[in-house]
This record gives sequence, structure tokens and C-alpha cells, in this order.
Amino acid sequence: MTEIFGYTACRQLSQMFLAVLFFHSSEYVLVAAIHGRSSVNLSSLLISKAYVFAMMFALLEYVVEIALFPGLKEYWWVSNLGLVMVIIGEITRKLAIVTAGQAFTHLIKVNHEEQHNLITHGVYRFVRHPSYTGFLIWSVGTQIMLCNPISTIGFAIVVWRFFSQRIPYEEFFLRQFFGSEYVEYALKTPSGVPFVK
Repeated sequence: MTEIFGYTACRQLSQMFLAVLFFHSSEYVLVAAIHGRSSVNLSSLLISKAYVFAMMFALLEYVVEIALFPGLKEYWWVSNLGLVMVIIGEITRKLAIVTAGQAFTHLIKVNHEEQHNLITHGVYRFVRHPSYTGFLIWSVGTQIMLCNPISTIGFAIVVWRFFSQRIPYEEFFLRQFFGSEYVEYALKTPSGVPFVK
């Protein structure tokens, strides 16, 4: 049981808590800076019941595994790879938000608004949905950082499934808003989420 309070657990869990805290607080601050403070609320923190459940499961997995199989958490190259993924995912997502500016929202727009322009420069030059790419890398990276094999697979499947359903829905409206310009962009630019065209 002493492993739960040892160096490995303190380092990995503190990295995890800092990653989650920074992700959500910076997301909130960015959205407030772009859209104005009056247009943000707690939902801008992107915390849902499913998300809280997933994070609680990940922490439970971590505690059980470090107590029963402490050696599983000692693969520092794996944990460091996860940390690198967290940083890359964070940077990718925040670059997407900053690049899109007023066009970025957490909710899919079903009506075209004046400030909603098709963004094809910056990180959008490489993938159509860089904020989703960033979140996928970030979320899976948090679990690799903890050396959580079950949650790594679970997060990858659940986040991929969410985006594989969200992207076609969102792109239906983007094709309506931007017509052939979006169709052309989509043909030459990958979605940014594996196996989602």
C-alpha cells in the first residue's frame, strides 16, 4: 500500500491533475477571451457526467494497479510518452481554438452566423478538425501517462466513437454553410481522427 504514496504515484498523479486542471481552465479562459466572458458558462469547461465517470474509473484503475501490480507503473518511457502526448494534444487543441477564433464553438452550429468563416489555414491546413485531434491525443495521453492499460483502450475507443459520430453531423452543416468550398477542402484534408473520413 505504500506504493500509493511513493514517488511514482505522486509524480504520475500530480502530472495527471495538472494536465486536467490546465486543459479545462485554459479552455475556459480562451473561450472567454474569444467570445466574451458573458457568453461562457460552466459547460465551457467541457465537464460532463460521462467525462467525470471516465476520470474516476481511470483513478480507480490506477490505485488498484499500483497497489496490486506496482511494477506496471514503473515503465517511465511509457509514462513519458503519455506526457509528450498530453503536451502535443494540448498544443494542437489550443492552436485550433486560437486559429479559428470567433468560428470556434463547443456546440455544433446548425445556423450559419456572420462570424462563422471556413478556416483552412494554420493547423486547419493539415486536418479539418484539429481540436478533435488534439483532444483525442490529449485524452489517450493522460492514460498512457498513468500507465493505465484498460483506461488507455477505453478512452481511445470512447473518444474515437464520439468524434466518429460528431464529425459527420457537424460536416453536414459545414457543407450547407460553405458548399463546394467545404467539399473541396474535405477532399484534400483528412479529418484528423483515424478512420473517420
